Amino acid sequence: MEVGNSTNGTVDAVDLTESTGTDNPDDTPKVNREYKSDTFKLFFSQKKELIELYNALNDTAYTVDDEVTINTLENSIFLKIYNDVSFVLSNTVNLYEHQSTINPNMPLRDLFYINDMYKKETMRKDMYGYKRIMVPTPKFVVFYNGIDDAPEKQILKLSDSYGKPTNAPELELTVTVLNVNYGHNKELMDKCAALRDYATLIQRIRDNLHKGIAKEEAIVSAVDSCIEDHIMEEFLLREKAGVIQMHILDFDEELHNQSLVEYGIEQGIEQGISLGADNVLINMIKAGKLSDEEMAQYAGCTIVHIEELRRSIAQRT
Repeated sequence: MEVGNSTNGTVDAVDLTESTGTDNPDDTPKVNREYKSDTFKLFFSQKKELIELYNALNDTAYTVDDEVTINTLENSIFLKIYNDVSFVLSNTVNLYEHQSTINPNMPLRDLFYINDMYKKETMRKDMYGYKRIMVPTPKFVVFYNGIDDAPEKQILKLSDSYGKPTNAPELELTVTVLNVNYGHNKELMDKCAALRDYATLIQRIRDNLHKGIAKEEAIVSAVDSCIEDHIMEEFLLREKAGVIQMHILDFDEELHNQSLVEYGIEQGIEQGISLGADNVLINMIKAGKLSDEEMAQYAGCTIVHIEELRRSIAQRT
């Protein structure tokens, strides 16, 4: 889908809302719970914001006049629908994914994605010919804004999933994970006002919730304050109803995830009284919300021991 000639700077072929059933173009869109989208996806599906983000990540200076091809994937995961923003710019295919939890299997998932994408790109070309077939250079980025502590940047490697470790993998794929919570990756945020504004909106919602404000009121208040401060102003004025509804669903899941973490840790501690420290660690590992360093600190063991337990769990499943 070519969007280089879009008149409003928005990825016009990506249907993000369902019709209100009226002919009024200014009618506020209703949120379709099946449409597999969130605020990050909706905001950065706008061509101006997407190119601004790309430029900030790659130290480039593309403009809305440059040609961009959007080819977005959608993935359904428990409770929340995660959305990839995939696009080709300057012969580079970029897969941007927004997540509230860090998924160590992203390199494997992206391998499947790029495989399908390259198949589509080359299906009418002679794979057995003498001429080399050229494909877009892939680049994979995850934008993390969950509630758990995470480093500013980390690299996930496909080779980390190999059953037999090797120092020279013949097939490798790397995914860059960036912490885009408010106050993190300041240099990137300074380069990309759109990303900084998005982080500000999320932080204001969380601040309101921490004050004990009811969820819907907390979200509405945060959205209104951002509009008043000219943060994502045009976007929020246009998409206000949908954004509020999406974040009600988002923060339902965030609270649910937090309760699962607390339950998993509590259960692990209770079982540990009779079953030993390793079982406590196994429950924490399965909960998946603490880093190896944090678990090692709580249990007074080494990270190597945590890794051994992970391998033991994997062999049993």
